[in-house]
Amino acid sequence: MKCEHCTRKECSKKTKTDDQENVSADAPSPAQENGEKGEFHKLADARIFLSDCLACDSCVTAEEGVQLSQQNAKDFFRVLNLNKKCDTSKHKVLVVSVCPQSLPYFAAKFNVSVTDASRRLCGFLKSLGWVRYAERVLGRPITAHLCTAKSPQQVMGSLVKDYFARQQNLSPEKIFHVIVAPCYDKKLEALQEGFPPALHGSRGADCVLTSGEIAQIMDQGDLSVKDAAVDTLFGDLKEDKVTRHDGASSDGHLAHIFRHAAKELFNEDVEEVTYRALRNKDFQEVTLEKNGEVVLRFAAAYGFRNIQNMILKLKKGKFPYHFVEVLACAGGCLNGRGQAQTPDGHADKALLRQMEGIYADIPVRRPESSAHMQELYQEWLEGINSPKAREVLHTTYQSQERGAHSLDIKW
Repeated sequence: MKCEHCTRKECSKKTKTDDQENVSADAPSPAQENGEKGEFHKLADARIFLSDCLACDSCVTAEEGVQLSQQNAKDFFRVLNLNKKCDTSKHKVLVVSVCPQSLPYFAAKFNVSVTDASRRLCGFLKSLGWVRYAERVLGRPITAHLCTAKSPQQVMGSLVKDYFARQQNLSPEKIFHVIVAPCYDKKLEALQEGFPPALHGSRGADCVLTSGEIAQIMDQGDLSVKDAAVDTLFGDLKEDKVTRHDGASSDGHLAHIFRHAAKELFNEDVEEVTYRALRNKDFQEVTLEKNGEVVLRFAAAYGFRNIQNMILKLKKGKFPYHFVEVLACAGGCLNGRGQAQTPDGHADKALLRQMEGIYADIPVRRPESSAHMQELYQEWLEGINSPKAREVLHTTYQSQERGAHSLDIKW
Protein backbone atom coordinates (compact mmCIF):
# COMPACT_ATOMS: atom_id res chain seq x y z
CA MET A 1 0.00 0.00 0.00
CA LYS A 2 1.55 3.28 -1.07
CA CYS A 3 1.73 6.35 1.13
CA GLU A 4 -0.86 9.07 0.70
CA HIS A 5 1.47 11.34 -1.27
CA CYS A 6 3.90 8.72 -2.60
CA THR A 7 5.69 9.71 -5.82
CA ARG A 8 7.88 6.64 -6.20
CA LYS A 9 7.17 4.24 -9.05
CA GLU A 10 8.07 1.29 -6.85
CA CYS A 11 7.37 1.38 -3.15
CA SER A 12 8.20 -1.27 -0.58
CA LYS A 13 5.36 -0.21 1.67
CA LYS A 14 2.99 -3.14 2.09
CA THR A 15 -0.36 -3.60 3.75
CA LYS A 16 0.19 -3.78 7.46
CA THR A 17 -1.14 -6.25 9.95
CA ASP A 18 -1.79 -5.06 13.47
CA ASP A 19 1.34 -6.83 14.67
CA GLN A 20 3.48 -5.10 12.03
CA GLU A 21 2.04 -1.73 12.97
CA ASN A 22 3.01 -2.19 16.58
CA VAL A 23 6.61 -3.30 16.02
CA SER A 24 8.24 0.09 16.46
CA ALA A 25 5.69 1.52 18.87
CA ASP A 26 6.20 -1.38 21.28
CA ALA A 27 9.99 -1.13 21.32
CA PRO A 28 11.10 -0.86 24.97
CA SER A 29 11.94 2.57 26.28
CA PRO A 30 14.84 3.15 28.66
CA ALA A 31 12.34 3.39 31.49
CA GLN A 32 10.94 -0.06 30.70
CA GLU A 33 14.36 -1.62 30.38
CA ASN A 34 15.38 -0.33 33.80
CA GLY A 35 12.12 -1.44 35.37
CA GLU A 36 11.35 2.07 36.51
CA LYS A 37 7.81 3.05 37.36
CA GLY A 38 6.38 6.09 39.07
CA GLU A 39 3.28 8.19 39.48
CA PHE A 40 3.74 9.59 35.97
CA HIS A 41 3.99 6.17 34.33
CA LYS A 42 0.25 5.72 33.96
CA LEU A 43 0.07 8.64 31.52
CA ALA A 44 2.73 7.31 29.16
CA ASP A 45 0.84 4.57 27.35
CA ALA A 46 -0.81 6.70 24.65
CA ARG A 47 0.45 5.83 21.16
CA ILE A 48 0.05 7.62 17.87
CA PHE A 49 0.14 5.77 14.54
CA LEU A 50 1.04 7.68 11.42
CA SER A 51 1.04 6.79 7.73
CA ASP A 52 3.20 9.41 6.10
CA CYS A 53 5.35 9.60 3.01
CA LEU A 54 8.40 10.39 5.11
CA ALA A 55 7.97 7.03 6.82
CA CYS A 56 8.96 4.98 3.75
CA ASP A 57 12.12 2.92 3.73
CA SER A 58 14.21 5.61 2.03
CA CYS A 59 14.37 7.79 5.11
CA VAL A 60 14.39 5.67 8.26
CA THR A 61 16.74 2.79 9.06
CA ALA A 62 15.96 0.01 11.53
CA GLU A 63 18.38 1.47 14.09
CA GLU A 64 16.80 4.90 13.75
CA GLY A 65 13.39 3.29 14.09
CA VAL A 66 14.28 1.99 17.54
CA GLN A 67 15.58 5.42 18.52
CA LEU A 68 12.43 7.08 17.20
CA SER A 69 10.23 4.71 19.21
CA GLN A 70 11.91 6.13 22.32
CA GLN A 71 11.02 9.71 21.33
CA ASN A 72 7.82 9.52 23.35
CA ALA A 73 6.25 10.50 26.63
CA LYS A 74 7.72 7.53 28.50
CA ASP A 75 11.23 8.94 28.27
CA PHE A 76 9.85 12.30 29.42
CA PHE A 77 8.22 10.69 32.46
CA ARG A 78 11.36 8.66 33.18
CA VAL A 79 13.19 11.95 33.86
CA LEU A 80 10.32 13.29 35.97
CA ASN A 81 10.37 10.14 38.08
CA LEU A 82 14.15 10.24 38.50
CA ASN A 83 13.90 13.85 39.68
CA LYS A 84 11.58 12.73 42.50
CA LYS A 85 14.11 10.26 43.89
CA CYS A 86 16.56 11.03 46.67
CA ASP A 87 19.68 10.44 44.59
CA THR A 88 20.28 13.99 43.32
CA SER A 89 23.21 12.84 41.18
CA LYS A 90 20.64 11.45 38.73
CA HIS A 91 18.46 14.56 38.71
CA LYS A 92 18.24 16.64 35.52
CA VAL A 93 17.06 20.17 34.84
CA LEU A 94 14.00 19.85 32.62
CA VAL A 95 13.74 22.47 29.87
CA VAL A 96 10.76 22.52 27.48
CA SER A 97 10.78 24.53 24.23
CA VAL A 98 7.47 25.01 22.41
CA CYS A 99 7.32 25.68 18.66
CA PRO A 100 5.24 28.79 17.84
CA GLN A 101 3.04 26.79 15.46
CA SER A 102 2.00 24.55 18.37
CA LEU A 103 0.55 27.44 20.39
CA PRO A 104 -2.57 27.99 18.19
CA TYR A 105 -3.40 24.29 18.67
CA PHE A 106 -3.57 24.67 22.46
CA ALA A 107 -5.43 28.00 22.15
CA ALA A 108 -8.04 26.35 19.90
CA LYS A 109 -8.29 23.18 21.98
CA PHE A 110 -8.91 25.01 25.25
CA ASN A 111 -10.70 28.06 23.78
CA VAL A 112 -8.35 30.66 25.25
CA SER A 113 -6.05 33.30 23.79
CA VAL A 114 -2.57 32.33 22.59
CA THR A 115 -0.93 34.27 25.42
CA ASP A 116 -3.21 32.68 28.03
CA ALA A 117 -2.64 29.22 26.53
CA SER A 118 1.12 29.80 26.62
CA ARG A 119 1.09 30.89 30.27
CA ARG A 120 -1.08 27.98 31.33
CA LEU A 121 1.03 25.58 29.31
CA CYS A 122 4.09 26.88 31.16
CA GLY A 123 2.31 26.27 34.45
CA PHE A 124 1.16 22.78 33.43
CA LEU A 125 4.60 21.71 32.20
CA LYS A 126 6.15 22.77 35.46
CA SER A 127 3.94 20.30 37.34
CA LEU A 128 12.85 16.85 9.40
CA GLY A 129 11.26 15.95 6.94
CA TRP A 130 12.24 17.66 3.74
CA VAL A 131 15.97 17.62 4.55
CA ARG A 132 15.77 13.90 5.31
CA TYR A 133 14.15 13.29 1.94
CA ALA A 134 16.77 15.39 0.15
CA GLU A 135 19.71 13.62 1.79
CA ARG A 136 18.41 10.06 1.58
CA VAL A 137 16.56 10.10 -1.75
CA LEU A 138 17.58 13.03 -3.95
CA GLY A 139 21.30 13.17 -3.19
CA ARG A 140 24.07 15.61 -4.08
CA PRO A 141 22.39 17.47 -6.97
CA ILE A 142 19.91 18.81 -4.40
CA THR A 143 21.83 18.85 -1.11
CA ALA A 144 24.41 21.20 -2.63
CA HIS A 145 21.70 23.86 -2.83
CA LEU A 146 20.26 23.49 0.69
CA CYS A 147 20.48 26.52 2.96
CA THR A 148 23.08 25.96 5.68
CA ALA A 149 21.15 27.83 8.38
CA LYS A 150 20.13 25.49 11.18
CA SER A 151 16.48 24.94 11.98
CA PRO A 152 14.91 26.75 14.95
CA GLN A 153 14.87 23.44 16.83
CA GLN A 154 18.60 22.95 16.33
CA VAL A 155 19.39 26.54 17.33
CA MET A 156 17.21 26.20 20.43
CA GLY A 157 19.06 23.02 21.34
CA SER A 158 22.38 24.87 21.25
CA LEU A 159 20.90 27.80 23.17
CA VAL A 160 19.66 25.54 25.96
CA LYS A 161 22.60 23.13 26.19
CA ASP A 162 25.33 25.76 25.69
CA TYR A 163 24.25 29.31 26.65
CA PHE A 164 21.62 28.42 29.27
CA ALA A 165 23.80 25.62 30.70
CA ARG A 166 26.72 28.00 31.24
CA GLN A 167 24.43 30.61 32.78
CA GLN A 168 23.17 28.02 35.26
CA ASN A 169 26.64 26.53 35.79
CA LEU A 170 25.44 23.12 34.53
CA SER A 171 27.02 20.57 32.25
CA PRO A 172 24.90 19.88 29.11
CA GLU A 173 24.23 16.27 30.14
CA LYS A 174 22.52 17.50 33.32
CA ILE A 175 19.79 19.12 31.21
CA PHE A 176 16.92 17.17 29.65
CA HIS A 177 15.60 19.28 26.77
CA VAL A 178 12.10 18.55 25.48
CA ILE A 179 10.73 20.05 22.25
CA VAL A 180 6.97 20.42 21.70
CA ALA A 181 6.37 20.48 17.94
CA PRO A 182 3.45 20.28 15.49
CA CYS A 183 4.80 17.36 13.41
CA TYR A 184 6.59 14.04 13.67
CA ASP A 185 9.43 15.10 11.36
CA LYS A 186 10.95 16.95 14.31
CA LYS A 187 11.62 13.58 15.93
CA LEU A 188 13.70 12.62 12.90
CA GLU A 189 15.44 15.99 13.02
CA ALA A 190 16.47 15.44 16.64
CA LEU A 191 18.23 12.21 15.63
CA GLN A 192 19.77 13.76 12.54
CA GLU A 193 21.43 16.53 14.52
CA GLY A 194 23.94 14.14 16.10
CA PHE A 195 26.23 15.46 18.85
CA PRO A 196 27.54 18.99 18.18
CA PRO A 197 31.07 19.54 19.55
CA ALA A 198 29.97 22.59 21.54
CA LEU A 199 27.53 20.42 23.53
CA HIS A 200 30.23 17.96 24.66
CA GLY A 201 28.57 14.74 23.52
CA SER A 202 25.02 15.82 24.31
CA ARG A 203 22.18 16.19 21.79
CA GLY A 204 20.48 19.56 21.56
CA ALA A 205 17.04 17.94 21.88
CA ASP A 206 16.69 14.89 24.12
CA CYS A 207 13.02 14.23 23.43
CA VAL A 208 10.48 15.57 20.92
CA LEU A 209 6.78 15.37 21.71
CA THR A 210 4.04 16.51 19.36
CA SER A 211 1.32 18.94 20.40
CA GLY A 212 -1.12 16.01 20.25
CA GLU A 213 1.00 13.95 22.62
CA ILE A 214 1.10 16.82 25.14
CA ALA A 215 -2.68 17.15 24.80
CA GLN A 216 -3.05 13.43 25.50
CA ILE A 217 -0.97 13.81 28.66
CA MET A 218 -3.25 16.66 29.72
CA ASP A 219 -6.41 14.69 28.93
CA GLN A 220 -5.25 11.64 30.88
CA GLY A 221 -3.88 13.59 33.84
CA ASP A 222 -5.66 14.81 36.91
CA LEU A 223 -4.85 18.44 36.07
CA SER A 224 -6.13 20.22 32.97
CA VAL A 225 -4.41 23.18 31.36
CA LYS A 226 -7.30 25.41 32.42
CA ASP A 227 -6.72 24.42 36.04
CA ALA A 228 -2.95 24.86 35.84
CA ALA A 229 -1.24 27.78 37.48
CA VAL A 230 -0.66 30.77 35.20
CA ASP A 231 3.10 31.12 34.85
CA THR A 232 5.25 33.90 33.40
CA LEU A 233 6.31 33.51 29.78
CA PHE A 234 9.74 35.11 29.74
CA GLY A 235 11.05 34.89 33.30
CA ASP A 236 12.25 38.31 34.45
CA LEU A 237 11.82 39.93 31.03
CA LYS A 238 9.19 42.62 30.72
CA GLU A 239 7.44 41.22 27.63
CA ASP A 240 3.88 40.25 28.50
CA LYS A 241 2.48 38.73 25.31
CA VAL A 242 3.34 36.23 22.61
CA THR A 243 4.64 37.53 19.29
CA ARG A 244 5.64 35.64 16.15
CA HIS A 245 7.91 35.96 13.16
CA ASP A 246 6.58 36.77 9.71
CA GLY A 247 5.43 33.97 7.42
CA ALA A 248 2.07 32.33 6.76
CA SER A 249 2.52 29.24 8.96
CA SER A 250 6.19 28.39 8.55
CA ASP A 251 9.41 29.30 10.32
CA GLY A 252 9.57 32.61 8.45
CA HIS A 253 12.77 32.03 6.47
CA LEU A 254 11.36 33.20 3.13
CA ALA A 255 10.08 36.55 4.40
CA HIS A 256 13.24 37.28 6.39
CA ILE A 257 15.67 36.38 3.60
CA PHE A 258 13.57 38.17 0.97
CA ARG A 259 13.66 41.44 2.90
CA HIS A 260 17.38 41.08 3.59
CA ALA A 261 18.20 40.30 -0.07
CA ALA A 262 16.06 43.18 -1.33
CA LYS A 263 17.90 45.61 0.94
CA GLU A 264 21.43 44.28 0.47
CA LEU A 265 21.27 43.66 -3.28
CA PHE A 266 18.92 46.38 -4.51
CA ASN A 267 18.65 48.86 -1.63
CA GLU A 268 14.89 48.25 -1.47
CA ASP A 269 12.98 48.31 1.82
CA VAL A 270 10.17 45.74 1.73
CA GLU A 271 7.57 46.35 4.42
CA GLU A 272 5.00 43.73 3.41
CA VAL A 273 5.84 40.45 1.68
CA THR A 274 3.03 39.57 -0.75
CA TYR A 275 2.45 35.91 -1.60
CA ARG A 276 0.79 34.92 -4.89
CA ALA A 277 -0.63 31.39 -5.21
CA LEU A 278 0.25 29.66 -8.50
CA ARG A 279 -0.76 26.07 -9.31
CA ASN A 280 -2.29 25.58 -5.83
CA LYS A 281 -2.44 27.29 -2.44
CA ASP A 282 0.65 25.38 -1.27
CA PHE A 283 2.88 26.70 -4.04
CA GLN A 284 3.21 30.47 -3.76
CA GLU A 285 5.52 33.03 -5.32
CA VAL A 286 7.06 36.25 -3.99
CA THR A 287 8.76 38.67 -6.39
CA LEU A 288 10.58 41.99 -6.30
CA GLU A 289 10.39 44.23 -9.36
CA LYS A 290 12.71 47.12 -10.18
CA ASN A 291 12.33 49.29 -13.29
CA GLY A 292 9.71 46.89 -14.62
CA GLU A 293 11.98 43.84 -14.30
CA VAL A 294 11.70 40.98 -11.80
CA VAL A 295 15.01 40.97 -9.91
CA LEU A 296 14.11 38.59 -7.09
CA ARG A 297 11.86 35.55 -7.42
CA PHE A 298 11.21 33.43 -4.31
CA ALA A 299 8.77 30.56 -3.81
CA ALA A 300 7.16 28.59 -0.98
CA ALA A 301 6.60 24.89 -1.78
CA TYR A 302 4.65 22.92 0.84
CA GLY A 303 3.76 19.22 0.60
CA PHE A 304 5.47 16.46 -1.34
CA ARG A 305 3.52 16.87 -4.57
CA ASN A 306 4.82 20.42 -4.93
CA ILE A 307 8.28 19.32 -3.82
CA GLN A 308 8.38 16.62 -6.49
CA ASN A 309 7.35 19.08 -9.21
CA MET A 310 10.02 21.48 -8.00
CA ILE A 311 12.73 18.79 -8.12
CA LEU A 312 11.78 17.71 -11.64
CA LYS A 313 12.00 21.28 -12.94
CA LEU A 314 15.23 21.89 -11.07
CA LYS A 315 16.85 18.84 -12.66
CA LYS A 316 15.73 20.03 -16.09
CA GLY A 317 17.18 23.49 -15.49
CA LYS A 318 13.76 25.10 -15.80
CA PHE A 319 13.32 26.37 -12.25
CA PRO A 320 13.44 30.20 -12.15
CA TYR A 321 13.62 30.80 -8.40
CA HIS A 322 16.48 32.28 -6.39
CA PHE A 323 15.23 30.82 -3.09
CA VAL A 324 12.56 28.27 -2.13
CA GLU A 325 11.12 27.66 1.31
CA VAL A 326 10.29 23.94 1.44
CA LEU A 327 8.09 22.20 4.00
CA ALA A 328 7.08 18.53 3.94
CA CYS A 329 3.63 19.25 5.40
CA ALA A 330 0.98 20.46 2.98
CA GLY A 331 -0.52 23.60 4.48
CA GLY A 332 2.66 24.42 6.38
CA CYS A 333 3.67 23.82 9.97
CA LEU A 334 0.21 24.47 11.42
CA ASN A 335 -1.01 21.43 9.47
CA GLY A 336 1.59 19.15 11.07
CA ARG A 337 0.31 15.62 11.50
CA GLY A 338 1.09 15.77 15.20
CA GLN A 339 -1.75 18.19 15.89
CA ALA A 340 -4.09 18.90 12.96
CA GLN A 341 -5.85 15.57 12.65
CA THR A 342 -9.02 13.90 13.84
CA PRO A 343 -8.98 10.93 16.27
CA ASP A 344 -9.26 8.55 13.29
CA GLY A 345 -6.15 9.98 11.66
CA HIS A 346 -7.64 12.25 8.98
CA ALA A 347 -6.83 15.93 8.47
CA ASP A 348 -8.97 18.13 10.71
CA LYS A 349 -9.79 20.94 8.30
CA ALA A 350 -12.03 22.80 10.73
CA LEU A 351 -9.33 22.83 13.39
CA LEU A 352 -6.74 23.92 10.83
CA ARG A 353 -8.87 26.90 9.75
CA GLN A 354 -9.32 27.86 13.40
CA MET A 355 -5.58 27.63 14.05
CA GLU A 356 -4.79 29.67 10.93
CA GLY A 357 -7.06 32.45 12.18
CA ILE A 358 -5.49 32.37 15.66
CA TYR A 359 -1.96 32.37 14.25
CA ALA A 360 -2.70 35.26 11.88
CA ASP A 361 -3.88 37.36 14.85
CA ILE A 362 -0.61 36.97 16.76
CA PRO A 363 1.38 40.22 16.47
CA VAL A 364 4.43 39.99 14.18
CA ARG A 365 7.81 41.05 15.49
CA ARG A 366 10.89 40.94 13.31
CA PRO A 367 13.82 39.22 15.05
CA GLU A 368 16.29 41.97 14.16
CA SER A 369 14.19 44.45 16.17
CA SER A 370 14.56 42.44 19.39
CA ALA A 371 17.04 43.82 21.92
CA HIS A 372 17.26 40.37 23.50
CA MET A 373 18.32 38.90 20.16
CA GLN A 374 21.10 41.46 19.87
CA GLU A 375 22.23 40.62 23.39
CA LEU A 376 22.42 36.92 22.52
CA TYR A 377 24.57 37.66 19.49
CA GLN A 378 27.00 39.64 21.63
CA GLU A 379 27.02 37.61 24.86
CA TRP A 380 26.71 34.12 23.41
CA LEU A 381 27.85 34.20 19.77
CA GLU A 382 30.56 36.89 20.01
CA GLY A 383 29.05 39.00 17.21
CA ILE A 384 26.80 38.57 14.17
CA ASN A 385 29.42 37.31 11.71
CA SER A 386 31.80 35.71 14.20
CA PRO A 387 33.30 32.22 13.74
CA LYS A 388 31.23 31.02 16.70
CA ALA A 389 28.02 32.31 15.11
CA ARG A 390 28.82 30.43 11.91
CA GLU A 391 29.57 27.27 13.88
CA VAL A 392 26.47 27.40 16.10
CA LEU A 393 23.91 28.67 13.57
CA HIS A 394 24.93 26.73 10.47
CA THR A 395 25.13 23.08 9.48
CA THR A 396 26.25 20.86 6.60
CA TYR A 397 24.43 18.20 4.60
CA GLN A 398 25.56 15.00 3.01
CA SER A 399 24.11 12.60 0.49
CA GLN A 400 23.58 9.15 1.94
CA GLU A 401 23.19 5.81 0.27
CA ARG A 402 19.92 4.07 0.92
CA GLY A 403 20.33 1.63 3.77
CA ALA A 404 19.82 -2.06 3.20
CA HIS A 405 18.14 -2.34 6.61
CA SER A 406 15.64 0.48 6.41
CA LEU A 407 12.36 0.42 8.22
CA ASP A 408 8.80 1.36 7.41
CA ILE A 409 7.91 3.05 10.66
CA LYS A 410 4.55 4.08 12.12
CA TRP A 411 4.04 6.10 15.28
